[in-house]
Amino acid sequence: MAGAIWVLGATGRVGREAVTLLRKAGAEVVVTGRDRERLARVFPDVRSVTGPFDEVCARLAAERPAVVINTVGPFTATAPEVVRACPPGTCYVDVANELGAFELLHALDGEAAATGRTLVSGAGFGVLATESILLHLLAGEEKPSRVRVDAVASVAIEAGALGEALAATIVHTMRDGGREVRQDRLVRTRPGRAAERLTTPEGDVVTTAALGSGELFAAWRASGAPSVIGASVLVPANPVVRAALPAVVGLLRLPGVAGFAAGRLARATTTTARERPRRSSWARARVEWPSGRVREGWLRTGEAMTFTVEAVAEVARRLAGGEGRPGAFTPARLLGPEVALAAGAEFQVTR
Repeated sequence: MAGAIWVLGATGRVGREAVTLLRKAGAEVVVTGRDRERLARVFPDVRSVTGPFDEVCARLAAERPAVVINTVGPFTATAPEVVRACPPGTCYVDVANELGAFELLHALDGEAAATGRTLVSGAGFGVLATESILLHLLAGEEKPSRVRVDAVASVAIEAGALGEALAATIVHTMRDGGREVRQDRLVRTRPGRAAERLTTPEGDVVTTAALGSGELFAAWRASGAPSVIGASVLVPANPVVRAALPAVVGLLRLPGVAGFAAGRLARATTTTARERPRRSSWARARVEWPSGRVREGWLRTGEAMTFTVEAVAEVARRLAGGEGRPGAFTPARLLGPEVALAAGAEFQVTR
């Protein structure tokens, strides 16, 4: 495995556990963060680069790592900054799920191709899981007319502060509001619409609803369908709460409100750790063709954050091993749905 893999935000849960996996695989890893003492405490025998985010990014051009893993949100802000700093030949991968981050990164496709850089966004549970089961269903098939993907994450909560990166991602995803693909165009919709009650193959009953997200973007790119819905169990199931979402989105778009809300959320704590609410995490894809034929399938994995760690480490290892190609991608579109299997998932086609 040639060249170093830099992990930005290495002391967060995803970064911390990804470093452990990569080192076990024999990768040369460099960890980064703002707190020198914390980095030294968590990674006493790993090379570290410390400082403000912009200073860390400035080091990338000089150091020329093989791969940069970005776990620092909000990705609408950090992804373009890191990509601009990456020298030709360096690969970039993140765990974003904000629709705006995908739009920004994929707008750089031509520039990335011209400079020999591979950009991969969404190497986490929601995007990789939903696009992988979708691509599995679409293998050898013609272009569908309608697609819906649903992300049903089951996440164990760590005790302590939520953290700036996760808080910023949650707030900025909410601020993006509702989106769907209609007549092959990405359009604004009421957030939380298209609610659907699902029963997973293990019998858990959950409600998912639509919100602008990376799952939507990835499903649209993967399928080419003119009608696409991306839904998630993370959208509040309570109809009263869903009805209030448009007002919340409008408030978050006021100057300064999103930053304030992310800061407050980041300092929120849980008094005790919480186990995951369901044994498995699921991603569902439902595909309809112009003939009226329908296929449905599920991807099953364990705890969603554990899958995210395995996924981003697997994608980074493959990129460092030369499996990328210049341009901007989502992970399964670049590496195939099999990358989800390598991260611990399995497919179940039910229809």
